[in-house]
Amino acid sequence: MSYFTIAGVQLYALQHGDNTDAMRHRIDLLMSRFPQVQMVLFSELVANGASTHHAQPMPSAMETLFCQLAQEYRIWLIPGSMFERVDDKVFNTLSVINPRGEVVTRYRKMFPFRPYEKGVEGGSEFVVFDVPNIGRFGVSICYDMWFPETTRTLAAMGAEVILHPTMTDTIDRDIELSIARTNAAINQCYFFDINGAGAMGNGRSIVVGPSGDVIHQAGIGEEIIPIEIDLNRVRRERESGLRGLGQPLKSFRDRQVDFSLYRSETGSTQFLDTLGPLVKPTRADIEEH
Repeated sequence: MSYFTIAGVQLYALQHGDNTDAMRHRIDLLMSRFPQVQMVLFSELVANGASTHHAQPMPSAMETLFCQLAQEYRIWLIPGSMFERVDDKVFNTLSVINPRGEVVTRYRKMFPFRPYEKGVEGGSEFVVFDVPNIGRFGVSICYDMWFPETTRTLAAMGAEVILHPTMTDTIDRDIELSIARTNAAINQCYFFDINGAGAMGNGRSIVVGPSGDVIHQAGIGEEIIPIEIDLNRVRRERESGLRGLGQPLKSFRDRQVDFSLYRSETGSTQFLDTLGPLVKPTRADIEEH
């Protein structure tokens, strides 16, 4: 089987507080209208808001609630992400829940939106998981996609679909739409970039096919986005080329160049070290210029 139906949910939610009732209601409505849906994906930090004060150890009661919903509707469920507390550290963590209500894996966001996302540690492990008889899926969160190495690594691990919850409420959303298309094209995979609405994002979620083609782009309000994908399309294009042309994954595999930068402990270079510290701009910085 190569067909699989994924529904992204662009939800209007509170920036600080418990949004699980709204998420439950949206799943109830979604599954009533579109019972063919096999996987549901929400946006980043939608469940418990964008404050690290709400961070909880995992497993948590909130995660258990989502496990119950996944089991009730027999769906794969990615309820966005939640802040996870581990001793004195906080991570931005995504749970992948299978139709039996089991957490099969968790992913910690590698690139917090620094310097604005304060007090959040970056994760260090890439995560892919298999949907039996369908294919391999990879996960990343928001700012992760600005670093092409993240999506390329997931593709090199065999991911055919990238599930990417985000919480973008800033003026760079148009750039992210381009990045989503680029990530899909250069890695020849489906890319589901699901944003929040209202206080939790400015919408415009996007679903992209393995040729970089826009399958759907949402508006700025609430929206349910059920999309049937065909994993054979990914496999065919990786075999014969994007639109019958470039085969970037094979070319990357067969490259002659050695990216020695990535072998250093910090990934830094003499030039990068001249860029100064990663801090917020201040008015004083502006006035100096």
